[in-house]
Formats: sequence, structure tokens, C-alpha cells
Amino acid sequence: MVATQPELNHKIQVVLVWGNNPPVNLTLLKSLPNLKAIVNGGVGVDHLEIALINSFGVKVSNTPNVVDNSTADMAMGLMLTSGRRIIQGDRFSRDHKDGEDLDESLLGTDISGGTLGIVGMGRIGYKVAKRAAAFDMKILYHNRNRRPEEEERSVRATYCPMLADLLGTSDFIVVAVNLTKQSTHLIGREQLSAMKPSATLINISRGMVVDQEALVEALQNKWIRSAALDVTYPEPLPRDHPLLSLPDVIVLPHMGTHTLETSGHMVQRMLTNALAAMAGETPPDEVTV
Repeated sequence: MVATQPELNHKIQVVLVWGNNPPVNLTLLKSLPNLKAIVNGGVGVDHLEIALINSFGVKVSNTPNVVDNSTADMAMGLMLTSGRRIIQGDRFSRDHKDGEDLDESLLGTDISGGTLGIVGMGRIGYKVAKRAAAFDMKILYHNRNRRPEEEERSVRATYCPMLADLLGTSDFIVVAVNLTKQSTHLIGREQLSAMKPSATLINISRGMVVDQEALVEALQNKWIRSAALDVTYPEPLPRDHPLLSLPDVIVLPHMGTHTLETSGHMVQRMLTNALAAMAGETPPDEVTV
């Protein structure tokens, strides 16, 4: 509507952003004189220039909490799929020759009893820990701030003040931080080389949190066993990207919240924020710089 019917632009008070569309830039902001809010579907707002948007008197909101369970489920799904080599087993069932038996290349690794390192124990990271506790995993976590002791006890988690303390002992490492300037390439060559050769890296945060060139190097040189990624940069990856040719890598097109239920909850929350802004109120999920 903004692009094709500019005569209606003065009527638009809220723009709903889904999957980074429409792009919110200076041109759009200048074209909507009565805009009150940009409402983003999802938690991450790294694609929005909040300071620029606010400079037009426009508020920004997202949809926290409603995505936590589906994203945590995805982390566990990636862990199980990678650790138990489920995709490779499916391929064998479809492509094997008559009489061919399973070989040691399809041997997986136990999830139960393993050590899980969580990088970023916010709402989603904590939900991952709750799920992993049911698998009797030893849980380590690194966070800017330590969680209350009662929360640590409830999932039997141990706080690691330094990221390095977690990397060298974890069998599975789940990255669940927000993308900021500080977290860009948080997992790079140094961190990957510090991991166990049998470790699996799982990224459910944002692609730019992991240095993908360093990850390719780590996998090719067997610094780590495997990687399972719900997020990359760009999304989706080009078909010729080297990550897609490596045998022990799972790459998804950012599907962490891609369920019917979660999508419905997100839309409902977006509408709640939009209606609040249109009524001159502060959106309940306002995001500030």
C-alpha cells in the first residue's frame, strides 16, 4: 500500500513487519506522516534502526515471550537430529542398496547424560535448559548476568563467568543471544578451536553471531564434529555456500518460530501492540535503544 497507493499514506498509523518486510528505512518513514509505531513479528529487531525510527516520534515493538517455547523446541530438535544422525539415517533408508547394512558412519552420540553449554541464558536459553534437564544433561551457561540461584537449581545449571570455561567441556553448545555489536561473531575462530573435537554447535539466535567462514574452517579441519543452524547470513544461504556441502551440518531457513500456533500468537501480540499505539498508548512490548 505504501508503494502503490501513496495517496493513502497519511492514513497509515502502524506498519506491521513480518520476516523483515517491508523494509523500514528513511524513505518509508518520510512517506508516512502519521505513523505511530513499527510492530515487528518476532523478538529480534536487529534489522530495524530503532534510533532512526524513534527520531520520527515512532515507537518500535516486538513479540517477546510467545516465541520462547517454539524456539527452545527447535534447539532440542536440532540437538537430537544432529547427535543421533537422524537426517543421515533417513537418507540411508531412501538411497541404500539392497542388502546394504548400516555402518559405523551412522553411529550417533548420546544426548542423555551429555554436557550442554548454553551461550545466552535469557528467556529462550532458560527454556532450553529446562528441556535439557529432562534428558539428565549437565548444563553449563554463560550470560552477562548470573541467574538467581533458585533458577539454577531448578535446572541444575552451573554458571560460567567466562565463555572459555564452557567451550572446552560441552558436548553441545547452543547459542541463544541477541544480535548486537558486541555479540557479532561472538563465536569465531578462537572459540571454535577451543571446543571439543566431538562438540556440536547449535545456533538459534542470529546468523551473524557465528563467524561462518571460521565455522567452515572448523568443520573442514574437524575442530568440532558438527553444526546445526537455524539461522545464517544471508537467509537462506546461496546454494553454492560451502556449509551446504559439508556432511555433518544441518542448515534450516530460520524456522525456529515457524509453527501454526506460534505464528498465530505472534499475530495476536502484534495486533495488541498496534491497537495500543493507535490509541495513543505505549505498546506493551515497546523496544527502546
